[in-house]
Amino acid sequence: MAGQANFSSGIAAGQIMQDAKRFIRSNLPVAAVPGIAEIRLHKALPSSRLGRLARGDAKGFGSPYWAYHWAGGLALARHILDNPGLVVGKRVLDLGAGSGVVAIAAAKAGANSVTAAETDPYAVAALDLNLELNAVAADVIAADITDSEPPPVDLVLVGDLFYSEALATRVTRFLDRCADAGIAALIGDPWRAPLRLEQLEEQARYEVAESGSPVPVAAGVFAFRPRGARFP
Repeated sequence: MAGQANFSSGIAAGQIMQDAKRFIRSNLPVAAVPGIAEIRLHKALPSSRLGRLARGDAKGFGSPYWAYHWAGGLALARHILDNPGLVVGKRVLDLGAGSGVVAIAAAKAGANSVTAAETDPYAVAALDLNLELNAVAADVIAADITDSEPPPVDLVLVGDLFYSEALATRVTRFLDRCADAGIAALIGDPWRAPLRLEQLEEQARYEVAESGSPVPVAAGVFAFRPRGARFP
């Protein structure tokens, strides 16, 4: 069972979500996630022809990142499933949830509650379908919360959000506010250039099957530390 998405843009966004769901069900087949057999997702193939969505919504359709597997999320989801004590009984936020692989992993591993924040309405449609497909629940926030105060959670999970300097800055400031509020954070990322390594402590690394890569991709799982913190 999926959570209810909270769209601030009303009826138009709701219609986009319903149309996107119909398209995803019909054109993105379900398959187990590589290296994470516990989770199944709708995933794009060349035959999916995602360009048809873009042509139908030229102004609102962005990059269909939600239709593919990305290294940071794969590593973070695998780490959570292998170490359920990280989330058992906790209130968990998946920031920039995309397809939902990290949120689903947290729910399956025993989180008390899961909140998934995602800005793209097409991603929210895929997320909703993937939650239902995996028989787990999450509250979906369809908005950018990086400029807001942290929600009432115990742990923030961040997969693949350090791909641009601007976004990395916003996410880091949000995680700093989380740290100030006593909220821990784990990040999954394949050492992209904007990653704020000075505030991260590596916990594990994995070789994962990122979409589009002919070879396994190395990705790390990192604990976020407050500004000025000393690592053990």
